[in-house]
Amino acid sequence: MSWFDFDWVDAFTDRAFGGNGCAVVHDAAHLSDATCMAYVQETSLVECTFTGPSDVADIRVRYFLASREIPFAGHPTIATVAAMRSRGLFQGDALTLETGAGIVDIRLNGDEIEMTQIAPQFGAQVPVELVAETIGLPTDAIISPPQFVSTGLPFCITVLRDHAALRAAKLVEGPLREVAAKAGFSGSDMAEPFLVTLQGATGAGDTFSRLLLAPPSPPEDPFTGSATGAMAAYLWKYRLMDKDSFIAEQGHDMGRPGQATVTRVGPPEAMTGIKVAGRGHVLMRGQVDLPEGV
Repeated sequence: MSWFDFDWVDAFTDRAFGGNGCAVVHDAAHLSDATCMAYVQETSLVECTFTGPSDVADIRVRYFLASREIPFAGHPTIATVAAMRSRGLFQGDALTLETGAGIVDIRLNGDEIEMTQIAPQFGAQVPVELVAETIGLPTDAIISPPQFVSTGLPFCITVLRDHAALRAAKLVEGPLREVAAKAGFSGSDMAEPFLVTLQGATGAGDTFSRLLLAPPSPPEDPFTGSATGAMAAYLWKYRLMDKDSFIAEQGHDMGRPGQATVTRVGPPEAMTGIKVAGRGHVLMRGQVDLPEGV
């Protein structure tokens, strides 16, 4: 067993108990998958990160759910950089992260942390009927063809007609596994639809979203930065968003309001990246004793 420094950060918010929480465990990227997943389960958070040295970037970041490692995640990226900055672990206003999805460029603009997610990849479209069954809604609640999009992690982007439909959605695991199979996922890999409306939760927002999660994760994610990038790419590709930069909101109905500024890199027909920016609030810090040989 060894002691590791950690920071618990609320990401995509500038205040305590907003946005989405993530525990950042420093100098712990060498830990086993089993130890990392057990730590996520212990925290009851959706994701945690584990940092370490990198030969190709300023730092290596590993991202874990309670069930598996994933190549990239948005709010944990914001949390990781906020935690490092609060400890004075880097200088200047730029940073690179080695992730499972490639090198992620970070830029600091005052209190805001901006990550450039990779160029969007557009995958399989999913039948409206199947997605509607997965979220317990009628087919006419979905106003655009659901499609898998990835800017580092794939999500089934699903545009809903209004806030009432968004709030009524409930995850149904049986059809969800069919959606996962459509995307070529297997085992514990799931494919929860990322639900979005073209109306903000507040007057400042342009979109309002939800991500319902399957066990062993908590039932809903307060803010999902990776899905926000994928969602933005989808909206631009299908000309559902006129602005080159907009405000995405999530988590308000959970009592954890979060907000991100999303900016397109390149024209809608040839996007080379998606910038997602938000703030991070360090809520607590300390040390955790974790087994290294599990």
